[in-house]
Amino acid sequence: MKTTIDIAAELLEEAKRVAARRGVTLKELVESGLRSVLDAAGIAGKPFRYRPHTFKGQGLQPGLLEGDFLTMIDRSCEGRGG
Repeated sequence: MKTTIDIAAELLEEAKRVAARRGVTLKELVESGLRSVLDAAGIAGKPFRYRPHTFKGQGLQPGLLEGDFLTMIDRSCEGRGG
């Protein structure tokens, strides 16, 4: 996407020199700088990706009722402030 921005002449000249030293285009340098600022602000970055976890074992056991499961959780939390 094209856009127009005003940049101080001395800043633009320095940016061009840095880009040349790094062997990148001015566009690449500016985009890299913007990404750095946005990353530091916590705005840019990779979106959250859910990673499912699995556990060793035999899975759910037959005969376990929902109420039994909730009771087991309650008992495991006793004395933990939960």
